[in-house]
Amino acid sequence: MNTFQDFDAREFRNALGSFATGVTIITARAADGAPVGITANSFSSVSLDPPMVLWSLAKSARSLAVFEQAAHWAVHVLGAGQEALSARFARSGTDKFAGLDAGIGIAGLPLLEGCAARFQCQLAHVYEGGDHLIFVGRVLQFERSEQPPLAFHRGGYADIAPRAAARAA
Repeated sequence: MNTFQDFDAREFRNALGSFATGVTIITARAADGAPVGITANSFSSVSLDPPMVLWSLAKSARSLAVFEQAAHWAVHVLGAGQEALSARFARSGTDKFAGLDAGIGIAGLPLLEGCAARFQCQLAHVYEGGDHLIFVGRVLQFERSEQPPLAFHRGGYADIAPRAAARAA
């Protein structure tokens, strides 16, 4: 068993990888109007009333300043088969929106199509979380599809399908 004093960062990350997550892309507009987006799996619901969600971003991320200043952002829950889109937005230093047919949402938010769900949010709070900032937003608008989600587990993409018994219930 590892204790805080002897944490091995790689082993800690591997242990966290045992928890399967969804895969999201967070988008916003920079002050100059340029669309910005990143891949994140740190997304979670916070509250139903009012409707709120959260996600986090490393303080070392190149796009951190954009998200710190953005009053609005969108969370796109990726669907099965969108691994290439996830990888595209995980890379730095490229125009991630080049060749994409992105829509426009609340406050000019860049919106990606074909996702399992999408949440357009207004920034409510930013909290310190160690080497990350935690962004909490109030959901202003959302939509969802019946598309199964893309998942991430133990360092790789995974598909999730409901169990037959759960579908019948």
